Amino acid sequence: MDDSLRKVETDKAPIPVGPYSQAVVAGDFVFLAGQIGQDPMTGKLVSGGIRPETERTIDNIAAALNAISRDLGSVCSVDVSLVNLEDLDLFNEVYATRFSGGAYPARRMREASKLTMGASVEIGCTAYLGRTAPL
Repeated sequence: MDDSLRKVETDKAPIPVGPYSQAVVAGDFVFLAGQIGQDPMTGKLVSGGIRPETERTIDNIAAALNAISRDLGSVCSVDVSLVNLEDLDLFNEVYATRFSGGAYPARRMREASKLTMGASVEIGCTAYLGRTAPL
């Protein structure tokens, strides 16, 4: 890995199951891999549908950000995949409460035919660290 890139790892979010990092810091930004509603303690997808999956997915994002002393307020862009766009209203209800600290992140949304582990939602994101971010 290039010296200007730094891998972020935490056991508070699911451990990658392939050749990728949970997140990578590059300059003033951190790029987070797509997260699903996988409980990092059990390794299993949470049950109950789109609401608990969205909550756990965002918890996993927050855990990766917390590993570098940041929170959801630093997220500037998200990339969301939903298996069923009919879940969008329920997804938005959870999303709006979790990303409520000011400007919502810019968002790309798509419908996916299938996600890892049979998940209903996956969210990847980019967060701004700021020039004085302690690493």
